[in-house]
Amino acid sequence: MEPVIRTENLSHVYSAGTPFQLTALNEVNFEAHEGEFLAIIGHTGSGKSTLIQHLNALIKPTSGAVYLDGQDINATKESVRAARFQVGLVFQYPEYQLFEETVYKDIAFGPGNMKLSTAEIDERVREAADFSGLSEELLEKSPFELSGGQKRRAAIAGVIAMRPRVLILDEPMAGLDPGGCREIMANIRRYHREKNATVIMVTHDMSQAARTADRLVVMHKGTIAMTGTPAQVFSRSEALTGMGLDLPDVTKIALRLRERGLDVDPSSYTIQQLRDEILRLKGGEARA
Repeated sequence: MEPVIRTENLSHVYSAGTPFQLTALNEVNFEAHEGEFLAIIGHTGSGKSTLIQHLNALIKPTSGAVYLDGQDINATKESVRAARFQVGLVFQYPEYQLFEETVYKDIAFGPGNMKLSTAEIDERVREAADFSGLSEELLEKSPFELSGGQKRRAAIAGVIAMRPRVLILDEPMAGLDPGGCREIMANIRRYHREKNATVIMVTHDMSQAARTADRLVVMHKGTIAMTGTPAQVFSRSEALTGMGLDLPDVTKIALRLRERGLDVDPSSYTIQQLRDEILRLKGGEARA
């Protein structure tokens, strides 16, 4: 099946031909399928942010191409415009980009650029606010009156209001407290589930990636170093730590238990998995 979005030999060089030349991406072949929840992980400078900015044509390739439904998104001005409505990108700390007089107007900005009717814009604003966990009474407030978590929700709602088929989030939980992280993540998962959207999340939180994603993409020095299910990726703990990456807390515990002679699965990455492994060793049965 054709991926909803993919790259072909995608390379990007910053400051080409100068002493500051830097190859951020080197012939990357990436793909994401319809309805997939994918997490991109990698050390700082691995190329994660450069990759996702190519996926809705914010950055143009030095070489290679990006395809949405098999069409090169950079082929024409019209294809670039279409891609930006279908591939929504939420930057890290998106609340700094809020600028309208009210939360309602901020959320409505994207749909307004799509030349929709007033009624359709209103429907999308209220739907996006609901998906993002914003109450009706907040819509008429200034975005600058909101709390940090509410601002983050408003910024995410502004992208969701365009109903993107592909929703990309760059460190969506950065700077939030644990409660805020859980709420934002629950909202993103609900959008993914109810709209069958493709969600691509860049994160440094290995535990969050393990709990949430169907598949992980590990980037290292501008290339894709490995990809697979969380179990497949976290079973290669030595390779990950060799790239300067952390492991989920549960995986660390599993590895420590193995060092102490317990035959637990070293790729365990959820509490339930590790609990089942320990009960297996004790001869008990795991209970839900």
